[in-house]
Amino acid sequence: MHKRRFIIEPGGTLNGTLRVPGDKSISHRAVMLGSIAEGRTEVSGFLEGDDAMATLAAMRALGVSIEGPQAGRLSIDGVGRYGLRPAPLALDLGNSGTSMRLFSGLLAGQWFGSRLVGDASLMRRPMRRVTDPLGRMGATIHTGPDGTAPLSIEPSTALRGIDYVMPVASAQVKSALLIAGLYAEGRTRVTEPAVSRDHTERMLRAFGADVVVDGPHVSVSGDAPMRGGSVVVPGDISSAAFFLVGASIASGGSVTLTNVGLNPTRTGVIDILRRMGARIHVEAEETDAGEPVGTVSVEPAALRGIDIPPELVPLAIDEFPAVFIAAACATGETRLRGAEELRVKESDRIAVMADGLAALGIQAEPQPDGIRIVGGPIRGGRVAAHGDHRIAMAFAMAGLAADGPITIDGCAEVDTSFPGFVELAHGAGLAICSEEQAG
Repeated sequence: MHKRRFIIEPGGTLNGTLRVPGDKSISHRAVMLGSIAEGRTEVSGFLEGDDAMATLAAMRALGVSIEGPQAGRLSIDGVGRYGLRPAPLALDLGNSGTSMRLFSGLLAGQWFGSRLVGDASLMRRPMRRVTDPLGRMGATIHTGPDGTAPLSIEPSTALRGIDYVMPVASAQVKSALLIAGLYAEGRTRVTEPAVSRDHTERMLRAFGADVVVDGPHVSVSGDAPMRGGSVVVPGDISSAAFFLVGASIASGGSVTLTNVGLNPTRTGVIDILRRMGARIHVEAEETDAGEPVGTVSVEPAALRGIDIPPELVPLAIDEFPAVFIAAACATGETRLRGAEELRVKESDRIAVMADGLAALGIQAEPQPDGIRIVGGPIRGGRVAAHGDHRIAMAFAMAGLAADGPITIDGCAEVDTSFPGFVELAHGAGLAICSEEQAG
């Protein structure tokens, strides 16, 4: 496995009009749902990062013909709901927790068995939160002794719809159950304790599935046929978040981000940064294939610490590494609670961010379900990303406010979500370089 580190020199700014890569969540779902729809699906804006490419490779292994990607374009020849075929080997989903959880739902109702594996990080992530409710639907899925992958999914004769009240809001678990519901007798209804991203519901509806959304309740049945069509993937707001924070804490300049996905279940990061005093302007908004998109501009601002409202936590769960950098540059304290899910991401993001911030001279107190950060001057130093792509990119932006160079170890996984990050950030003015290391 190759190793990579980032080195950021102090004193850069961010300037210009930028376009971030396609939304990872939507890219996953476009490939999966397009594959089980009938007819051809044309996708543009597909994220050619490692995670989405793992989903693409898995669908091909299941017998789906997919042309591309070429410049973000895919042509998927859907096989229909019951046209998938057994994969000859275990499906290796790399570092992608979304892929593993969504494939659990997709494959739980198939007539053939499947085995799901991933890299060392993914094989440590909890899977019972999705395998247990799938078991209530009649699926038989074997996990490792700690409830982790590998997952062995036995052939199914018939799933049955259930009414499931989720203990914790999770778009991945919700999506897995809704996709499994396409193969179940009766309706499958999921009730969330808080709003989470709704890309699956939107795309199922766009493909013609029988989906009903009623407040916190989402239900689906497999009665309606799904037909292929056109999917335009907007820019990923999780990737845009690093530039929203970077431009806010920089000493000058301004950034305009075009074609950003503005799904209201994903814009928590904008709401949080605005509460901190960020000068973020959403200049235009339109809807494309069920997903709102727009242009977002941001310029430097004096940030202040806040207590992050609990209702915004699930709407910004992937963006908190970037938000923590904003908190480190803010005046006063920022407190986050109710975010225990951050401990079971690609890394323990609470612990890893707290350690990294401390290495840069910032007071950061981890809590079981959150963190307390006291803003102050950022020193140069060395931090470890622990192979977590979002940690690496967040600390890269910290260099804009640091008084010395920042070295970030463990950055190879950035390509999972943001291929071309270094080139785009450098072109905008961040003094970043990437070094490969043998290992």
